[in-house]
Amino acid sequence: MFIRAYLRASTEEQDASRAQASLEQFACHHNKVIASVYLENASGASADRPELLRLLKDARKGDVLLVESIDRLSRLPVEDWQKLKAAIDSKGLRIVALDLPTSHQGMQDTKGDEFTGRMLGAINSMLVEMMAAIARKDYEQRRERQAQGIEKAKAAGKYQGRPMDTDLHKRVTELLTAGLGIRATARHANCSTTTVLRIRDQQSPPTSC
Repeated sequence: MFIRAYLRASTEEQDASRAQASLEQFACHHNKVIASVYLENASGASADRPELLRLLKDARKGDVLLVESIDRLSRLPVEDWQKLKAAIDSKGLRIVALDLPTSHQGMQDTKGDEFTGRMLGAINSMLVEMMAAIARKDYEQRRERQAQGIEKAKAAGKYQGRPMDTDLHKRVTELLTAGLGIRATARHANCSTTTVLRIRDQQSPPTSC
């Protein structure tokens, strides 16, 4: 059995490795060792997550997909979640989440009472589905509240957008001026390529009519 830990943070500014110590402690408590760690900064509402896809490619039947919580794995709409869940099931992966006690049985070797194991597996599968639905609903509600807040601020003339990180802006500018490409600049500045492109476009002089 291989334990494959998946850690995700939504933005480049957040620390995706924050929960790694908790996952390692959990594995140790079950007399296991995490074999591989897959870490990325990406939205849980996006199906295009390179590290998660790499985990699925590497996985073998009986491996454990270990996460802090189901919302780290998915905030996907139902169609995309079903595709991801089908891919996980087809690889024979067992989902184990720290905050879902019924999933912890997945850390044990598959032996013993088959009936009990199947019953617990069915219950856990149902709870995983429920928590994935809750995670998506929470995502949609937060997005809705955010949009309402922005509209309210705009109406009051107070909305100024996200504050600019001047140090990052300066660093990206220096790297681009030095002739580095978009990806190399993002790597050296420890930010996303989208951020680099936005800063680059802000520097571009307006085109004449």
